[in-house]
Amino acid sequence: MTVTVVVADDNPVVRAGLRSLLGGPDTGLRVVAEAPDGGTAVTLTEHHRPDVVLLDVRMPVVDGLTALPHLVRLAPVLMLTYSGASEIVREALRLGAGGYLVHGEFTSEELLTAVHDVASGRARFTPTAANAVLGVMRGATAHGGARPNVSNSWEFRGRASQVQSDVARFGLSVREGEVMDLIASGLSNRQIADTCFISEKTVKNHINRIFAKLHSTTRSEAIAVWLGTRTTP
Repeated sequence: MTVTVVVADDNPVVRAGLRSLLGGPDTGLRVVAEAPDGGTAVTLTEHHRPDVVLLDVRMPVVDGLTALPHLVRLAPVLMLTYSGASEIVREALRLGAGGYLVHGEFTSEELLTAVHDVASGRARFTPTAANAVLGVMRGATAHGGARPNVSNSWEFRGRASQVQSDVARFGLSVREGEVMDLIASGLSNRQIADTCFISEKTVKNHINRIFAKLHSTTRSEAIAVWLGTRTTP
């Protein structure tokens, strides 16, 4: 099934490039509308009801963050922007963005994958955005707050209840389920270690046990089983 996309960016060159890339052969994507500002993006999204909206932050008339709360009621939103400031990333996620990509930190293939993932409810982040999320969690701990629960910290993804179901289905421990969900979100072993406040060696041990329980030998195979696109033997 083709994933429909609305692109919101005030730069016509960026919009043209995205239209060409997303509309290429075998991408499984189709741009149904383009908007030069947030207000137009809301109007076009209401009309077309796309599977995902690509949204820039800094746009004239109505900026991306102002439009975001209205857009997320209509479709999943993937931020696609040059704005990598931590406070902007955090605000976008608080307002309901399903992912955050900073230009210059992803390949064309990674962008295509991210659009499909966000349309399916799976968050995607480039390193700057991922570090902003980790910064919030570290800050809470440094100021005496309770050590964050990974599932709760990532609740904006709407995955918490699904993770619990998948943990029971595959016989994973709660921690293994958290680690597997972070693997499926594209985080590296180092990022998972930082997120869960454990060592990379411990992450590797968890991954070895996860692979055994999911009858997988690679991350891609494990992700496919975890997300239901491949069944266990």
